[in-house]
Amino acid sequence: MTGRRDKAAGRPPPARATVREWTGLAVIALPCMLYSMDLTVLNLAIPSISEDLKPTASQLLWIVDIYGFFVAGLLVTMGTLGDRIGRRRLLLIGAAAFGIASVLAAFSTSANMLIATRALLGVAGATLAPSTLSLIRNMFLDPGQRTVAIGVWISSYSAGAVIGPVLGGVLLQFFPWGSVFLIGVPVMVLLLVLGPILLPEYRDPEAGRLDVASVALSLGAVLAAIYGIKQVAEHGPDAMSALAIVAGVALGWAFARRQGRLADPMIDLRLFRLPAFSVSLAAYMLACFVMFGIFLYNAQYLQLVLGLSPLHAGLWSVPSAAAFIAGSMVVSALVRRMRPAFVMGGGLGVAALGFAMLVMLPAEGGLAWMVTSTVISSLGLAPVFTLATDLVVGSAPPERAGVASAISETSSEFGGALGIAILGSIGAAIYRSTMADAVPTGLAGAAEVEAARSTLGGAVALAGQLGGAAGAELLDTGRAALLHGLRLTAGICAAVLLAVGALVAVRLRSAGEAAQPKAPSDALPER
Repeated sequence: MTGRRDKAAGRPPPARATVREWTGLAVIALPCMLYSMDLTVLNLAIPSISEDLKPTASQLLWIVDIYGFFVAGLLVTMGTLGDRIGRRRLLLIGAAAFGIASVLAAFSTSANMLIATRALLGVAGATLAPSTLSLIRNMFLDPGQRTVAIGVWISSYSAGAVIGPVLGGVLLQFFPWGSVFLIGVPVMVLLLVLGPILLPEYRDPEAGRLDVASVALSLGAVLAAIYGIKQVAEHGPDAMSALAIVAGVALGWAFARRQGRLADPMIDLRLFRLPAFSVSLAAYMLACFVMFGIFLYNAQYLQLVLGLSPLHAGLWSVPSAAAFIAGSMVVSALVRRMRPAFVMGGGLGVAALGFAMLVMLPAEGGLAWMVTSTVISSLGLAPVFTLATDLVVGSAPPERAGVASAISETSSEFGGALGIAILGSIGAAIYRSTMADAVPTGLAGAAEVEAARSTLGGAVALAGQLGGAAGAELLDTGRAALLHGLRLTAGICAAVLLAVGALVAVRLRSAGEAAQPKAPSDALPER
């Protein structure tokens, strides 16, 4: 079908990838899988880190969060830098820095040292997603092959999320906590050896110098906004979080104004006038919004309502990850038979069905219902992630692939953070409202009472102290409050997915041509 369109347009069909490109894709998938693993294994190591380094509550929060802050804040900068100095070169520099920072993190002797090394890991990690995705854009010129390659790229993140907790648990069983950071060293060494052999170099030959003021504005905007959103998610809205979000928006506005005036901007704002770019970007962000937002409730339901251990709860997340991988890999077959807009719209409808099932989640014996709903929603969301990424990157001209990839990943970071903050806040408000008068006072300390009114984990701890009928009643009320919040949040997610599905089906109906390789003059509107 692609060849017929190219022939009718009077241009030769795009070159098809060879064994070299497909082998290079396997190399590209390694750092992506590691990136995902690094986000999951740290949570398992937190108890050991707390015992060994004795961080304060604030330090522990920064140990967990600073990696994500720097990744989110530097994605656009690294994507632009890759366009200028070369995507392969940036990837190899980032791989070397990631390996060195991993060793330093593994042998950290204080909480502050671990925070600093996690920050270095974030800087290095920010090079991985835009470099690998933009390399795929240039290695796989055939749209059908590129869709398959991006499906593999996205699946590697899901594979890392599955492997990370299992491998991390095994390592922590036999080795100190630093071993979870050393996982990345052999992977990065392999990338440094094979990358120059299998990965071609691409860069924008007409790129100008990197604008330092734009770098500072973009970093400040993303860091401030993400920090404010995370503060809302963890502590509720307050003056500090509001100030951070306002500062992020103001810096983002100044950044956009500056890009419009520069002859060689970091982000070409004309990209957002392309429907395939802007609508796909919005769909990707909102898909991350619902997916990350519901994660908060799924884990609590499995462990605190159904009483599963963390290990068993983690194992029951494997079917949904496997469904996500399967859904990513069938996309190329689907788009050969129907337009990308209809595949994405159908996927969003299927995902909405999975979330709608959670609205009817039973209070007891709901394990099979929960697992089935997450499998269905993963199958539906996988094509959305794959095709939205494909359309975002494919709609940009090749020399802008790095920054387009970075914008795509930044939107997912924002979507996930917003989902956790907004949907988490809705659930927290429902829980606190229900538990306000349910926690008995005078039978426990003020701290225990406040914890029970704030989280189900606190209610479980207090119920254990109370025992008897009072403890059982408190536990039942807390579980019912969490379940009510989960059901309402799932309903909101289903409605959001249906609305996005309708938007995609209408606005992207002509996006079948969007993924065709274009010259720069063909790809972007006039200024």
